Amino acid sequence: MLEETELRVSLMKVTRRLRAEKSDTELTDSQMSVLSVLDRGGPLTPRALADYERVQPPSMTRTLAALAERGLVDRAPDPGDGRQIIVRITDSGAAAVTATRRQRDAWLAQQLADLDPDERAVLARASQILRRIADS
Repeated sequence: MLEETELRVSLMKVTRRLRAEKSDTELTDSQMSVLSVLDRGGPLTPRALADYERVQPPSMTRTLAALAERGLVDRAPDPGDGRQIIVRITDSGAAAVTATRRQRDAWLAQQLADLDPDERAVLARASQILRRIADS
């Protein structure tokens, strides 16, 4: 039990620290997460985004409204089903994601540079295991 607790706490601390490294976009973590999903995966319906982010549709509606108001996403009718809306990231949204990723990657690279090769190898292996856990 203690091992699981320590791992959970460590993961949460690293995640919080990485999230603190963001560009000057003033986006919430939820907004940045939605933009990242759209940037990597392409256009999606609000329902698909809510399912992916594991939030209720009304929460996703609010997040998308805030992003659209800032010009970071646009919404259009689904050409295959006019009852559905498709959400796409805009060029401004993609730029915000890129800037934030660069800043977070730079912070993480600096932290990794301070580790010895054995520690970096352990983290490389652990990252594969953690991805497998997250994807299950």
